[in-house]
Amino acid sequence: MTQAPPVVLTISGFDPSSGAGTLADIKTLAAHGCYGVGCITALTVQSTAGVKRVEPVSAKLVRETLEELAADLPIVAVRIGMLGSAAVVEAVADFLSAGRIPYVVLDPVLKSSSGADLIDKKGAERLPKLLFPRSTVITPNIDEAAQLTGLPVSSVAEMKAAARKLHEMEAKNVIITGGHLERPVDLLSVAGAGGCEQLEFASERLRSTATHGTGCAFSTAVAANLALGKQLSDAVVLAKAYVTKAIARAYPLGRGAGPIHHLFRMEEQPRPAQDAIEPKH
Repeated sequence: MTQAPPVVLTISGFDPSSGAGTLADIKTLAAHGCYGVGCITALTVQSTAGVKRVEPVSAKLVRETLEELAADLPIVAVRIGMLGSAAVVEAVADFLSAGRIPYVVLDPVLKSSSGADLIDKKGAERLPKLLFPRSTVITPNIDEAAQLTGLPVSSVAEMKAAARKLHEMEAKNVIITGGHLERPVDLLSVAGAGGCEQLEFASERLRSTATHGTGCAFSTAVAANLALGKQLSDAVVLAKAYVTKAIARAYPLGRGAGPIHHLFRMEEQPRPAQDAIEPKH
């Protein structure tokens, strides 16, 4: 019997344009050879042009969905994205408190790239207190890191200071993504008894408008690689390489910030030679 792939759960919002959120996470997990399952936390009206409306899902439905999935499947990792409300934050925190999932990757989504709030004010306040201690690693971008810490984050030095502040807020491991910097740099900060070890991962900027959902893809790729047995630093390198290539291989879609090409690896799979395919009779 074929061995089942690792099961990875995404807890995230629904983006009908499939560039971010649950649909994009499932594509990213499939691209990494994982089996993705999802719990939708909010419905949105959005396209590549931006978010028009957010409608949070009830916390009761989220709780029931998470419990049902956990009772049925051996979930190895979870990626947490948009949560929408304080009630959903609390439901997710209660679910994680059981300690059943080895790897928890928290992408603390606060606003969309178009500026729409993706979580209510109370939820934004409760999120770090309830979810940071329960997460293996958190993956804020520079804007989210600034909002969470109250510090300016516009350089590598400021990223390092913000990461230290996030550790003080009980985040065990921190990846601050700096894709908006002049030279893109991601920072991995690992807390330890003697302080924190900080590693920089730099890359060249790609000139592209296909950047919708890069944060979702990165954090989901990190979760997938952890589920596949990679060390955290290796998971960062592999996730960064995946997102970079997904941007480079993207095709033009929509009238705004287009989606990355989550499934570019499907186009790289070897195809059988035509003469090796038996004709149907």
